[in-house]
Amino acid sequence: MLVASTGGHLAQLHQLRPALGCGDDVVWVTFDTAQSRSLLAGERVEHVRTIAPRDWRNLARVGAQARSLLLRHDVHRVISTGSAVALAFLPAARLMGLRAEYIESAARSDGPSVTGRLLQHVPGVHLSAQHDAWAVGRWSRTVSVFDVFRPVIDLSRPEPVRRVVVTLGMIPGYGFVRLLERLQQILPSDVEVLWQTGSSPAPGLEKVARTTLPQGELQRAMEDADVVIAHAGAGSALAALHAGHVPVLVPRRAAYGEHVDDHQQLIAHDLARRGLAVCCEADDLSWADVQRAAASRAVTAAVLQR
Repeated sequence: MLVASTGGHLAQLHQLRPALGCGDDVVWVTFDTAQSRSLLAGERVEHVRTIAPRDWRNLARVGAQARSLLLRHDVHRVISTGSAVALAFLPAARLMGLRAEYIESAARSDGPSVTGRLLQHVPGVHLSAQHDAWAVGRWSRTVSVFDVFRPVIDLSRPEPVRRVVVTLGMIPGYGFVRLLERLQQILPSDVEVLWQTGSSPAPGLEKVARTTLPQGELQRAMEDADVVIAHAGAGSALAALHAGHVPVLVPRRAAYGEHVDDHQQLIAHDLARRGLAVCCEADDLSWADVQRAAASRAVTAAVLQR
């Protein structure tokens, strides 16, 4: 059983799957969204109630389902990349004597998330980190989903930039109006923009913004674009990299009520260090930053192996 919240957690688990030794006998557990329905088309999937960040009530409700789902599918191994849905299934798996594995998000470059810290107290859960810096104690080092990419300068990219994809992911209850307002200030009027705004209010964009898109449609739009501008979520970053882009990544900030903490800054800085992103704060983003990202591309340089 492969268990993950939608968004970056599901995108990472989906990319890691070939390296996990799961074979074909797999059932997925995730939330019912356009992303999960598109990404997991043709797979066996159990949809559970959406668990928002720090949503303990729905965590308890999903936790009450876990044992019955594990029994129904005769599961012998459970792997999760989080977030809170891991807390519903991995402890239940251990109580049933099943193998349980937690792979911390590549977004966490300075230590485990709240989910990871809580799972440290569950005996028998195998814990893996995607970063060397803190893979100590019970945490073993596993491959990072970002290890397969490398940046190259692309002198063939057309100038000026004509097509832009803006994607804010789908984080329930957290808007990113600062980025949308800044982009409306700096994007030239002759640029074609696809706006995927998620749960964020979109003042001034009501007629053109789309809340969500199927994963396949968003991926094709990225492939056709000259540049991708995204909140610094792991899923959005991975989608842009797979489309061949070095994206502009703008971290959400907890101080503005845009997320529960500032872990998106860690993602953006880690990828900027690798040359795989242009990292900017929302209030400082400029058209020159967008053009700088458009001048590079990302290529796949390796195959994931644990």
